Amino acid sequence: MKKSSSIYIHGSHQEEQQRLSALNDFLNAGCLEKMKFERAAHILDVGSGLGQFSRAMASQLQEAGRVVGVERDPLQIQKALTKAQQAGQEGLVEFRQGDAYDLPLKDEEWGSFDMAFSRFVLEHLDQPSLAVAQMAKAIKKGGKVVLADDDHATYRLAPEPPGFTLIWTAYIRSYERVGNDPFIGRRLTSLLYENGLQPARLTSVFFGACAGENSFSFISDNLIGILEGAKELMCQEQLITPTHFEESIASIRRWQELPNAALSYSIDWAEGVKGS
Repeated sequence: MKKSSSIYIHGSHQEEQQRLSALNDFLNAGCLEKMKFERAAHILDVGSGLGQFSRAMASQLQEAGRVVGVERDPLQIQKALTKAQQAGQEGLVEFRQGDAYDLPLKDEEWGSFDMAFSRFVLEHLDQPSLAVAQMAKAIKKGGKVVLADDDHATYRLAPEPPGFTLIWTAYIRSYERVGNDPFIGRRLTSLLYENGLQPARLTSVFFGACAGENSFSFISDNLIGILEGAKELMCQEQLITPTHFEESIASIRRWQELPNAALSYSIDWAEGVKGS
């Protein structure tokens, strides 16, 4: 089975871990509202990361329910276990180290899950269809695969700050340079279909705000965080000069202070059902 060879361009430093944790806290309620599962469901969370959403799903289940979180990075698993312990939810989720291309499931677990879920995972894989195939294999007949991921072409700032198109285009191209897909969101339904699943639902989770909302500061700071996390790769690949990068970031910071500033973005969400 092919092993993942893709690159997470933002790195794994402490600042990035903090950004991811805060992003989880912000998005989880909206994503949980999109979920439709029985309270006794068995759920597979592929690319569970810090485990915050895995625990959010598990907290909705009855005793008969179960969530297994699969994460490639052993350090992420350790952080997930620590966060679970700190929240008094130790043992709520079973975390396993493994690859999205080769899920660490027991023989009897294949075809047993009611739902397989991934969020912000496929955009970082060089062959996302192989991961969806594994998820399809893991669910039972009548079960569903839920994919939530980005299409970076839909990211909009208004009024657009000078230099934003330059830095955002460089950011998108940095994904392509390492074999990732910055436009994977528009392909989610096709990925489900080509892996034998019947597309059943397409929706989105809005991720934006305007200057008058309490969440605006976090959302706009998150934008700066993801760009700064990818700066080294962007400059290394000569997609943008260090000077232009810093000028663009400074322009975004000035934009943050505008009373009419607005950021609009949506996470694509697609579901497919396994035929009976």
